[in-house]
Amino acid sequence: MISLRPMRESEYSAYLAYFIPEYAAEISSNYGFSELHSLSQAKREIAADLPDGVNSSGQVLLCLVDQSERPEMLIGYLWYKPDSAMRSAFINDFHIFAAHQGKGLGKQALEVLEGELQGKGIEQIKLRVAADNERARHVYEVTGFRVTGVNMSKAIASAGPATRLT
Repeated sequence: MISLRPMRESEYSAYLAYFIPEYAAEISSNYGFSELHSLSQAKREIAADLPDGVNSSGQVLLCLVDQSERPEMLIGYLWYKPDSAMRSAFINDFHIFAAHQGKGLGKQALEVLEGELQGKGIEQIKLRVAADNERARHVYEVTGFRVTGVNMSKAIASAGPATRLT
């Protein structure tokens, strides 16, 4: 049985130790930035989004716990941002530790999240998943998520100082 509980201050540094390198790798893969640039960007973004760590206003950081284990076992993390005006929540990060993947725990965690959000009046869950993350896409699709758009980007090479056309 999976449950969600608020992340403790003492768990936040372990979360960052996982999240920042993973997010930096995603930035590098998606945008072709160097590892150093991607790491720097990931750190800037997390500092902006979570300025007060687990107590950041408007953000919810959770730990996924397997209660069938004794003592209960931390199996992953979930970070979302609720939007009460839109009656929605946006999942920023959802991660099941590698040792616990492939056991249906991600599906269970999403079902628990859905029930909790529904009880808070949330009517829609949104997220972004990398196109090449087939495992995550599978979990989301089998739990009822559908593609609603496609993110695209194009890098524009710097042409140096602007020149004036006359």
